[in-house]
Amino acid sequence: TDRFLMTHLHKLDTGNLGYYCTFGAELYKVHDRRGKEKPLDTMDKASLVLLSLVVPLVLLLLPLSRPASVVTHLPGFHGRLPFRLETGYVGVDEETGAELFYYFVESERSPDTDPVILWMTGGPFCSGMVFFEVGPMKFVLAPYNGSLPQLAYNPYSWSKTTSIILLDSPVGTGFSYARDVEGYHDIGDFSFSMHVLIFLNKWFTDHPHYQSNPFFVGGSSYAGKMSPIIAQHISQEIELGKQPKINLKGYVVGNPVTGSDYDDNFRVPYAHGVGIISDQLYEAAIRNCKGSYIRPTDKMCARVLNTFQNLVSEIDVSQILGVNCIRGMLTHRFLSEEYIQLSDPSPEQPTLDCFSYRYYLCNIWANDDSTREALGVKRGTIGEFVRCKKSIPYTSEVPSSIKYHFNLTSRGYRSLVFRWSIYSPQYFTCVDLNSVNAS
Repeated sequence: TDRFLMTHLHKLDTGNLGYYCTFGAELYKVHDRRGKEKPLDTMDKASLVLLSLVVPLVLLLLPLSRPASVVTHLPGFHGRLPFRLETGYVGVDEETGAELFYYFVESERSPDTDPVILWMTGGPFCSGMVFFEVGPMKFVLAPYNGSLPQLAYNPYSWSKTTSIILLDSPVGTGFSYARDVEGYHDIGDFSFSMHVLIFLNKWFTDHPHYQSNPFFVGGSSYAGKMSPIIAQHISQEIELGKQPKINLKGYVVGNPVTGSDYDDNFRVPYAHGVGIISDQLYEAAIRNCKGSYIRPTDKMCARVLNTFQNLVSEIDVSQILGVNCIRGMLTHRFLSEEYIQLSDPSPEQPTLDCFSYRYYLCNIWANDDSTREALGVKRGTIGEFVRCKKSIPYTSEVPSSIKYHFNLTSRGYRSLVFRWSIYSPQYFTCVDLNSVNAS
């Protein structure tokens, strides 16, 4: 499993993966001042009891997922797919008829023994389909001529050595939907994590031959915040002896949000670390801001941070080595904007050299009738496909995911953190997890 965690990072199509680290139980344990390992906090124990009562009841009420479809050809790709692709829906809420849509890409190496990873794209409400981040396909970058965008095989996909469940979550993401409009109300961290837990239990029940494979929970951006939360729920079910027993080994997060001020505060040190700002500016920030780079009260600190923001506005903060196609969008309060919003194309067609041109092609491809038929998308379940939906309200109910990182690593679960964006908290997650008081 360690080998899996340290593989593939430099070849993702998400831009510059300039920094990554691993941490695990042998590196970071939660201890009290006397050096003894601390038990889970009261909230975690309450969650454990709640899960033991609620999840089995919910699973009994929900039918198993509908039969999946094996996809051998995709519109825009010439010939048979060079990997096994399965798509399908799994019901996660009987009352609202909510179903999560997934793509399952089987490992091209040894699927019987290779790890299985659940991968969710950030947002929330963003779908990576099979194209972005770790997926096995990519778009052919050519001027759009009105025909269906062409596809190509991604030789650097994680599917080379790993089976991947690419999940559209939460409800309303990608092709996931709810029959009742109430299914789009009150969506937040709690329903997100519960629905994914239900999804996994039912998916592994339907796919028992993968239950013994090493399993990892993974996601980017906001899904990077949710990944350790979901992983902890799985670990609690394992401790309770629930079935199916998922062989959880750890979690993987890219550009993870933690939900705390650390997300904003460590962007200045990271920008210096990768050479975006000079030593002189960074030293001025340290001297005048004294380590606090959000909500400045000192006039000189505010001036330094304003200079920093002006410099950062000259680059694409979500793809730091790419062409800046989003200049002028950083108009919100300093260092407060959700970076994932910067990954969406504007209403105008982006130019070919923009990374967001891929998202433009994705929306065209996903809205074609032949695409939906090939993927087995249910007719009438969604209207226009939008890669990242911002029209559905979402409640961030978990203030910070930091304690979940500590809880998991203290139990021996492995974790991998990597980044390619300046607008994510990975610098904090990677460098300072062991110095934060978990209590």
